[in-house]
Amino acid sequence: MRDVFVRILTFFNTVKSKIAFYPTLLSFVGFGFALFMMTLEENGVSKYLIDKFPKLVLEDGDTALTILSVCIGGLISMMVFSFSMVMLLLSQASSNFSPRLLPGLISDKNHQIILGSYLATILYNIFTLFSIEPTDEKYTLPGFSILVGIVLTILCLVLFIYFIHTISQSIQINNILDTIYDKSRKRLTSIIETEEEKDDKLVADFPAIDNWYVYTPLKSGYFQNISLRNILTIAKEKDTRLFIAVPKGLFVLKNVPFLYSEKELEDKTVKEILSNINFARGELVEDNYILAFKQITEIAVKAMSPGVNDPGTAINAIDYLTELFSLRMKKRDSGVLVYEGIAYLKIAVVNFEDLLYNVMASLRTYCKHDPIIVQKLIWMLSYLKEQTPVAQSYTRIIEKELSVLLDEAKNAFDSKTDIQKVIKLFDNS
Repeated sequence: MRDVFVRILTFFNTVKSKIAFYPTLLSFVGFGFALFMMTLEENGVSKYLIDKFPKLVLEDGDTALTILSVCIGGLISMMVFSFSMVMLLLSQASSNFSPRLLPGLISDKNHQIILGSYLATILYNIFTLFSIEPTDEKYTLPGFSILVGIVLTILCLVLFIYFIHTISQSIQINNILDTIYDKSRKRLTSIIETEEEKDDKLVADFPAIDNWYVYTPLKSGYFQNISLRNILTIAKEKDTRLFIAVPKGLFVLKNVPFLYSEKELEDKTVKEILSNINFARGELVEDNYILAFKQITEIAVKAMSPGVNDPGTAINAIDYLTELFSLRMKKRDSGVLVYEGIAYLKIAVVNFEDLLYNVMASLRTYCKHDPIIVQKLIWMLSYLKEQTPVAQSYTRIIEKELSVLLDEAKNAFDSKTDIQKVIKLFDNS
């Protein structure tokens, strides 16, 4: 039962990030609503409307056909335009910022719901159109259904205005950065809150895996999601400890050591454990906060490329990286999970040193020629050095990166003034 539930949840998490998910769902809603309205019409709802509000009902079938035809044609035009705008947004984001942004933009629920509302209203109006005869008189027309179709069309016009507003906001780099930061901050904060509930001694005493049994994954893909409660329950039932050797968010290959167990497990148990782990072909910030560091770093690097040449965007990206690193310094590098007072599971993590190095290596390579960006990076590292980390080793790692950055900048700058400025800033850090 647990396996079925996890598979359903995994499938839902996968399809809901697709651009066609909500439009498809809402199209069925529109079709079902049209059938529901036909049932109401058979029960005389339009006659009641004529008796109570006669001015809301059309006089003849020709007028009703014309109005609904115009509504359908207009909605189709709006839907085509809206889809074109979404494609333009994706193209602009991919070329100007980073292709990694596309999954997050495609999964924007607001855009999907708006497009789905268009499609649902179109289907509703089409099926309502089928029930109208040109010779129908006032008392035989599905007046209430026609009125609802007109109201839904007006609502779609309002949604279209909102869509234009949101699409113009979505393409702005500040909003893109803010969205990435907000998603990763929520994810990282939840992880930190979970860690605060753990006993430090239990985390530190997790045994070494030297003589443990090794198991490989059944398929390859990005290690995206994991049902922790189910795996912890299995570990408790089998009275064993488990170690997942690949950090979340990294690509897992077949026949590569992935799962370690303190005790030997049956094939059925291994398959049950692996069935609670989702290997996907894409990545989302909501599932892996590390992706936010990658995306923001790539935006900064792309902004400093000769084809874009936008230092302002790079500076904004560094500001967001500063906040994320400051939050990351509150998280341990352990990855141990405790269940009912026992450390049953440990998941490999991208430690702080590797994370900071990966970000700084890219920024140093592509931004070291710009003194303003180098000063901003020194400011970022100086700020992080002043924060209170969960481990003192984090501060030493930051100091090391500061020294490397200064050496790179000295070799990259041609101006003595720039070099002196950077050295002065470094000395004050």
